Amino acid sequence: MKPKELFALFILAVIWGASFLFIRIVSPVLGPFLTVELRVVIAFFALYFYSLSIKKAPVLREYWKQYLIIGALNAAIPFTLIAAAALNLNASITSILNSLTPLFAVLVAWGWLKEKLTIKKCIGILLGSIGVIILVGWSPLPLTKTVILSALLSVSATISYAFAGTYAKKVFAGFSPLSVSIGQQLGAALVLLPFSLFFLPQKPVTSVVVLSMIGLSIFCTAIAYLLYYYLLANVGPTKTLSVTFLVPIFGTLWGVIFLKETITQGMLVGFAVILLSILLISEIPLPSIITKQKQKIRERSI
Repeated sequence: MKPKELFALFILAVIWGASFLFIRIVSPVLGPFLTVELRVVIAFFALYFYSLSIKKAPVLREYWKQYLIIGALNAAIPFTLIAAAALNLNASITSILNSLTPLFAVLVAWGWLKEKLTIKKCIGILLGSIGVIILVGWSPLPLTKTVILSALLSVSATISYAFAGTYAKKVFAGFSPLSVSIGQQLGAALVLLPFSLFFLPQKPVTSVVVLSMIGLSIFCTAIAYLLYYYLLANVGPTKTLSVTFLVPIFGTLWGVIFLKETITQGMLVGFAVILLSILLISEIPLPSIITKQKQKIRERSI
């Protein structure tokens, strides 16, 4: 990747990591449905007015079905599942569980696109499952049915993301990042509207909640998805998914700094096992890379 694309990837990881912090603050007050509805509505208007200012308004009516589908798969469903999980899980754990997206992307590609499922990928999937068990079972949270259900909701969000990534590759090739970002937020808002009307805030809405909602909508959604679809179009899905390695680091960091969350040995071990599983399913040829680096060093010394 070029320096510009690496910078975009880094910024995307920073602000997506912060989304778990904001969700942990907002969701217990507004509830999962209203939190996500406000998130995507505010993001939609921010992106749409931006597109008008640069005279690149998207064509929404012609592709409304596709935008509804990507809005549901890549925003409405996973955002709501994560917001529901955040009622009982801390920001650190939800951000780490979110890193399982590439694992399920492999399974979706195997089932939908008929891509080959190698032994290396199967081992990676098994390791990822073990990593989740270690992470949830060896965390500072009590291992109750509620915590387990919340973890399953968070994992289910990554399954939705996996379907969304495959669908976007098939349907939105050649579309501008801005158009897809706007269409996705609008589609998600329409899908969630009937549900959010029945769940109003049950607690006082403080200034911290309002600021977190703005950060979640503008930075972690509007700007983040512009960066995401920009990277998807310029460096491809494989390199874009490398953001998965960085998001949990920042998600955990923000949780520790702002919410005083505790990082345990079990969480670190679980995170390490999950990252190892992602390396295996990505089939990154690490030995060949090391060999090439050694060869370059020898050539320079000669």
